[in-house]
Amino acid sequence: MAQQGFFCTIQDPHSVITAIDSGIRFPDVVTVMRSKYEADIRLFAELIRQSSSSGDLLARIRTPAIPAPRRMALLKMFRRCVSGVCDTEATKKITTISTQSFIDAYGHTFTPITKLKQQFAALTPEIITALAVLVGEYDNRGQQGYVLTGLFFDWFEDSFKNQLTIEGPRGSGPDIELSTVLPGFVGGCPCDFVIRQADDRQLKAVGFARYDSTRGGAQSDDRTGGNSGKVYNIRQCCLTQKVNLKVIFLADGPGLTHRDTWKEACDLDCVWDDNVRVTTLKTAPQRITADWLLAR
Repeated sequence: MAQQGFFCTIQDPHSVITAIDSGIRFPDVVTVMRSKYEADIRLFAELIRQSSSSGDLLARIRTPAIPAPRRMALLKMFRRCVSGVCDTEATKKITTISTQSFIDAYGHTFTPITKLKQQFAALTPEIITALAVLVGEYDNRGQQGYVLTGLFFDWFEDSFKNQLTIEGPRGSGPDIELSTVLPGFVGGCPCDFVIRQADDRQLKAVGFARYDSTRGGAQSDDRTGGNSGKVYNIRQCCLTQKVNLKVIFLADGPGLTHRDTWKEACDLDCVWDDNVRVTTLKTAPQRITADWLLAR
């Protein structure tokens, strides 16, 4: 009979959730976003005035002459005001994707430049404020995850001094490709942290961290398949290479308590003969122990 995971025994999921509140509340957010984006909005209006077409506007934005942070703000405005199908993460790649490719594929969705010129001919304070709040809507996305990872790193380093080390980005930064730390692993699988034995640097665990402020529906379904696939691929590699490795899913946030997402955590916890453990920050002292990490 399969071993029951620790998460299955938790009666009230909310009791183990870490509340990380990094957002700015209304109406404070209005002042903050107006201050942050007003200069960029005025530049956007000026670029519209100078442009002969909406495609020309995109080309004027996607130039190295505009510093990356400002260019990103302008691309957010382009998505909000000109074409909702032009993904900002794609349009920001100015060296690998040509502007013409966006025009050819999505130009038919662009708001005509004549209409944009009319809309931005006279910027009122109300329009600037509304657009600033709209553009900055997701500015704090990911911040809670960074806070969660930082708190987990602090706890780990304090708990396992001179015994185990933890490595990985505390904030924004490149993830660790599993193939660079696990010999024989094939394919792309970025992880958020790795744990090593302090004395001989032997790899003991890899970890994936996620803070969900909200979660449900198709997004939860995608997460379930993705995490199960990670475990399967890691397990196959470890069996082939005869490597002893633990897998940690640091999952937290109110979104974790949603039915499907919580069920996934319960299903993942303790699989592969307890080589896999799911934990929140609050349950880490019970779940992530030296005995478990060092056990063979």
